[in-house]
Amino acid sequence: MRKTIWTTLAVILIFLTWYLVADRKTPFSGNARVKAVATQIVPQVTGTVIEVLVENGQIVSVGDLLVRIDPRPYEIDRDRAQADLEAATQEVGASSAEVSAAQAKLARAQSDLDTMRIQTERVFALEKKGLISISKADDARGQLAESEANYENAKADLEKAKQRLGDEGNENPKIQRALAALADAELNLEWTELRAPATGVISNLLIAPGTYARSGQDLLTFLDATDVWIEAYFTENNLGRATVGSPVDVVLDMHPGQIIPGKIESFSAAVSLSGGDTPGQLASPPSTKGFLREPERFPVRIILPGYEAGSAEDDLRFQLNGQADVIMYLSDNGILNAVGRTYIRLVSIFSYAY
Repeated sequence: MRKTIWTTLAVILIFLTWYLVADRKTPFSGNARVKAVATQIVPQVTGTVIEVLVENGQIVSVGDLLVRIDPRPYEIDRDRAQADLEAATQEVGASSAEVSAAQAKLARAQSDLDTMRIQTERVFALEKKGLISISKADDARGQLAESEANYENAKADLEKAKQRLGDEGNENPKIQRALAALADAELNLEWTELRAPATGVISNLLIAPGTYARSGQDLLTFLDATDVWIEAYFTENNLGRATVGSPVDVVLDMHPGQIIPGKIESFSAAVSLSGGDTPGQLASPPSTKGFLREPERFPVRIILPGYEAGSAEDDLRFQLNGQADVIMYLSDNGILNAVGRTYIRLVSIFSYAY
């Protein structure tokens, strides 16, 4: 009897020692999610949707047309602005055709430049993380420089057209007002077409032709597939040895039985006690229950080399907020790492059943 008690105590002590050591050197978390940037596509103009050119779950490329809002009211506004410009220029004895064409060219160049800046910012962010080649980032810089040059050229052409009106025409307040109104009308007409800001997926599509789109209100949800990561929540005492680049193993509930190697990309420096995961607020981890005091958990961002961006051709399929299990290897201890790999293998097998 005494031997049994001592044996039991020894087993408990060994297990407790292993648990304390493993929790620092091979910490595990079942509180992890697949993450990507979810962008709400918001119209800048109000009107009736006349075309929905995408389907729910459809993969789209950057610049693809998603939705078209009835452009007729904005075409009328543009035509009215052009007529007003014509009348204003006739008052000073000049033709508005050249100025009008130059104004339209400038509006298009401005729109193209704004779109290119959004796209290249995404590329530069991926370059900083080492997720794309330098050559692709250089190509993006070249495209941005070209768009900036086109905008400057269009701006210069407009100035030349205005100067041809003469000093009186160039400074005439009626012409200045007409030019501003035409620029505003051209821009509103551009905004009747909503396009994909990057390569990604349309999610939870709930609109159809006839839907009334309101300026500034969400119309559809776009999931950016250019940057996909795993966000795992670990307790503070798990992270003492963790560093950027530390290896991890990940099991996705979407792919039970499969272990995907990854590495730590970054750490969040703070969490919110009551906020949410929204821009401008601190990360807010899901609440979990502990035996004694509930430990505070901090999000760790993990990337899976080879799967940093979503692709329909990948053997792995990602779903935003899909659940995952993560184990980190924070030392060179072969025994602990072997036990950790065995444990994550068992988790991957059990994921078939739950």
